[in-house]
Amino acid sequence: MSLRTQVMRGGTFLVLRQALGMILSLGGVLLLTRILGPKTYGLYSATLNIFVYVQSLSQLGIEIYLVRQKDEEDIKLYHQAFTLLLLLALGGTGISLIGIPLLQEWVRLEGFSDVARVMFLGLPVVLLSQVPLARLERHLDYKHVALIELNGQFVYYLVALPLAFQGAGVWSPAIGWWMQQVMTLGLLYWRADYRPRLHWQPDVIKQMLSYSVGYSASSWVWQLRNLVNPLVVGRYAGAEAVGFVALAIRIVEVLSFVKTATWRLSIAALARLQGDRVRLGKAVSEGMSLQILALGPLLVFVSWLNPWLIPLLFGQHWLPVIQIYPFIALSYLSNAVFNLHCSVLYVLQRNWEVTAFHLAHIILFAGTALVATSHFNGFVGYGWGEVAALASYAVLHVFVVQHIKSPAYRLPTIWWLALVGALFIYQLGWWSALGLVALFCMPATYRQLKYYIDSLRQAQSER
Repeated sequence: MSLRTQVMRGGTFLVLRQALGMILSLGGVLLLTRILGPKTYGLYSATLNIFVYVQSLSQLGIEIYLVRQKDEEDIKLYHQAFTLLLLLALGGTGISLIGIPLLQEWVRLEGFSDVARVMFLGLPVVLLSQVPLARLERHLDYKHVALIELNGQFVYYLVALPLAFQGAGVWSPAIGWWMQQVMTLGLLYWRADYRPRLHWQPDVIKQMLSYSVGYSASSWVWQLRNLVNPLVVGRYAGAEAVGFVALAIRIVEVLSFVKTATWRLSIAALARLQGDRVRLGKAVSEGMSLQILALGPLLVFVSWLNPWLIPLLFGQHWLPVIQIYPFIALSYLSNAVFNLHCSVLYVLQRNWEVTAFHLAHIILFAGTALVATSHFNGFVGYGWGEVAALASYAVLHVFVVQHIKSPAYRLPTIWWLALVGALFIYQLGWWSALGLVALFCMPATYRQLKYYIDSLRQAQSER
């Protein structure tokens, strides 16, 4: 089977998983947020965002090192990764528990400390699942990865929703999250047919860390985005505002299932093209068009319906989400255009260049959000931070064109401008959606859509 066919098949499974997950998540989030309300949901989201950053710090990008290995698979490498992640998990858990009082003093969210303790204790479970997951992704076995993740998501809501109905408050999603991680861990080890053992080989550790630290540095900087809502919005606008921003992010993340699937697939697929810079350039150009066409119309459609959907589905007390949604949708749509740029730099082992881009992005984003939230716009200041951060993609472009042929930006840029205008119709007026009409009248749009449909059909016929 050709690499293209494997990629298209793997992408189909991931997109299908994300689509099914979107349906499940929309229903689950709808019920959960209606029961919990903005303040309680904001507390859970703030704690989860901080946990995700601690996880990113602790796993050191070791799972990516396993996926991107060019040599034949060596089971001892997985044993070494398991041993190293076990030690990192124990150390990360201890440091996190010690740091909870300092976090509580900064965020000033009632009940934060208790929820944080429970979630930080789950760090070893989350980190140790990375080893079998990396093994499945290395084999492009996204069918079973998708099924396992979908099962975990189902377990989360199966546990969280009944507890929420019974009045468990913030503990309902926290306990549901714990059960999800445990279930996912067991299924990953079973499907990957991996039996962990303790292993210690200093030269392998040195090689592993020499790559992963560079990757992790860029990831650590990027993951600082997760802290802006709890640490900036939470401190200056309160838990309820954190809930508004968190729900808007959640809605956009659910709608961005194609972007998520493409990013994950690119980690393994582009690694096989790293010796061919021309094919890498073509892959980036193709990926830009695919993601913006797949994601943009969906984000716009929901933006137009939000004034009716938000009160109908979540309740009147969630209406402020409408103010922040277009800004977050803009951020995700823009990131989709440049999604594969970072993947290429990672594949070419230009990790520090990705770090420089991430640093420019987070300075613009967090700095603007801090000033706007604390002095001018309240939680909508988070959105203005997203707007300011768009300038950082120029840095990413400069790095990429040093190593591969410049991607074709003309059509993606036209599509991006039309879609962004349509996102802000309630702020700018309905005239801003005129570009969207032109977008779907362009022959190039139809040719591109036909090309992707034909590619999917070809991949299915080669099964």
